Amino acid sequence: MSTHTSHPSIVARSAEAAHVWYHETATALGTDDLRYAARALRSVLHALRDRLTVEETAQLASQLPTLIRGIYYELWRPGATKHLSHDVDAFLKQVSDEGHMAGETEASHAVAAVAKVLRQRVSEGEIEDVLAILPAAIRPLFEAPA
Repeated sequence: MSTHTSHPSIVARSAEAAHVWYHETATALGTDDLRYAARALRSVLHALRDRLTVEETAQLASQLPTLIRGIYYELWRPGATKHLSHDVDAFLKQVSDEGHMAGETEASHAVAAVAKVLRQRVSEGEIEDVLAILPAAIRPLFEAPA
């Protein structure tokens, strides 16, 4: 009896799900450059994660595809994030620096693109929970445009 099935493996499914997120991020950024989209997604997710509680970080992670979840948790040190600045400039600088971007304007475009993907892919209740925990100055970056 063959163990081969027509169903993709968990690795293939995980890669496919990550690819969808990269494509949606690229589309929201207005580019075809998936490497740039991946950098943008990683840097925004890290800056977001670093400003959430440990519990909320885990709750958001539970709704991310497996490979994106791994990227989200990459290099995370929960105790080291307690002293991060909660202002918009520091948030955008973190995104810009980690994403190798030209500055805060490019970083703000990346945040808007990733926020759009998160709103499409993560439950509304979870987005509301994230927004409730985010520092007030950063929250508008992730809220849906009016």
